[in-house]
Amino acid sequence: MPDQIKEASSIIQKAHNIIILTGAGISTSAGIPDFRSPKTGLYANLQKYNLPYPEAIFDINYFKQNPKPFFELAKELFTGNYRPTPTHRFIRLLEEEGKLVRNYTQNIDGLERAANIQKIIECHGTFQTATCRVCGKKYDVSFIENQIKEGSIPFCTCRPESVIKPDIVFFGEALPPIFFESIPQDFPKADLLLIMGTSLNVYPVAWLIDEVTPQCPVILINKTPPPFDHQKKIKPLLGDCDEICSKISKEVFGRLP
Repeated sequence: MPDQIKEASSIIQKAHNIIILTGAGISTSAGIPDFRSPKTGLYANLQKYNLPYPEAIFDINYFKQNPKPFFELAKELFTGNYRPTPTHRFIRLLEEEGKLVRNYTQNIDGLERAANIQKIIECHGTFQTATCRVCGKKYDVSFIENQIKEGSIPFCTCRPESVIKPDIVFFGEALPPIFFESIPQDFPKADLLLIMGTSLNVYPVAWLIDEVTPQCPVILINKTPPPFDHQKKIKPLLGDCDEICSKISKEVFGRLP
């Protein structure tokens, strides 16, 4: 591992246009569960919501019928309950050093914003804004914050039972347009793709690995190895994201993130 850290640090030190792709694994040390880990993952601990299947809590068709389980869960996941991790701070440090092109995050926890990372694409949306499902009126999170913290359902004034839904992407919904608009601008100039805390099993985000040029190095920092079909492209650094990012930060910048 020391040699792998030194190699990754050298690549990061030389890079000027880094794209970072992050997933739930960078937020677990903040106390936010990932989705699919056996026993500890979010989907393994939803029994109290009496769902027909675990993914229903983020399924738009189920939400239309019964939004209450989602808002009860949202109370637990609401951004104000958690703080950025060393990995988030490492991304911010790369941005401060002028090396970051963009952080494409699959997370909806808002910890990138809390870490003051500016160059982010929230691939699966955000809790920071919300939209009425009936009239399309936009709301800032502050308007529905109290209802979310209570686990109750926020309603619009346009008509009774018109639910205000946070602007996160549910199963059955399209990713935000900015995701698709940014890819052709960002990826051709990347001289490093740094992937952290994701299993690369969620599409279309996992396809981003194919958007960099063949010459662009790809490093994965994660507890589990990459999927077989991506293994030839990736230099894996297997282990805890916070520990590895802290070691790289000391190598590259001489300090912890």
